[in-house]
Amino acid sequence: MLSFVARCCLTAACLLPLSNAHAQWATINWTIAETLLAIDVSLIGTAQQNGYHEWVGEPRIPDGVADLGLRSQPNLELMAQSPPTQTFISPMFASLTERLERIAPVTSFSPYSPGTHTWQEIQTLTRQLGELTGHRLQAAQLINETHALMDTLSQQRPDAPPLLMVQFMDARHVRIFGGNSLYNAVLERINLTNAWERPTNAWGFSLVGIEALYDYPEATLVVIEPVPAGVEDTLAKSGLWQHLPSVKNATLLRLPPVWSFGALPSAQRFARELVSALTSRAPP
Repeated sequence: MLSFVARCCLTAACLLPLSNAHAQWATINWTIAETLLAIDVSLIGTAQQNGYHEWVGEPRIPDGVADLGLRSQPNLELMAQSPPTQTFISPMFASLTERLERIAPVTSFSPYSPGTHTWQEIQTLTRQLGELTGHRLQAAQLINETHALMDTLSQQRPDAPPLLMVQFMDARHVRIFGGNSLYNAVLERINLTNAWERPTNAWGFSLVGIEALYDYPEATLVVIEPVPAGVEDTLAKSGLWQHLPSVKNATLLRLPPVWSFGALPSAQRFARELVSALTSRAPP
């Protein structure tokens, strides 16, 4: 479901002509950025590109796309030098709306909303971005390709125990992903089990100490990069970490960066990387 701001901007008064071949778009949200790139939209600017490549990974941002600075404090002067046709944001950056609207119309999307189904929401986001940018066919193709990939991987993946999917915040704390998360949505699509069934926040994770992982001795731990600087050195000396069953038995899986708050491109990447890791660990 679109946020209130997005619904307002989809009215006839706000919707820009889709036939404009020279339309260009900007976003300070990485989830929207990866989706725009995946449906071949001409992206004129996005924020924190180094962070995007560290946390999101793919699709890569093409050369020539302006780096708009921090997501929370975009460079408005730079944006004004070459104004986009429209700027896309998320509710997290709603406080910037008034200032951004001085440069170009603003639309806000909220794919991770409490009480919604993440898999349906990220498809809705894809369709709406395709509609707004005149890339309906590309959006439909991305959705269809994602469904086909999930169907294929659900047949190819080996049997696996329940999984605990985590990202390190520091050497003692992790985000652990459950219901409403992108990772959980992928597990459901490829018929794997998430061991974490405890309540999560709106983005689908709980922040816990690593001692909580001891409650799941039969689960396989899946660590999604990046890992903060210095954490690995600390973990190498930590008895608490070294005695976790997945670490002690060398069954831990480590995946490259996949944006945990992403949309269909991140879902594809997570599914491929996870099945590849599981397959490499499966007995012959």
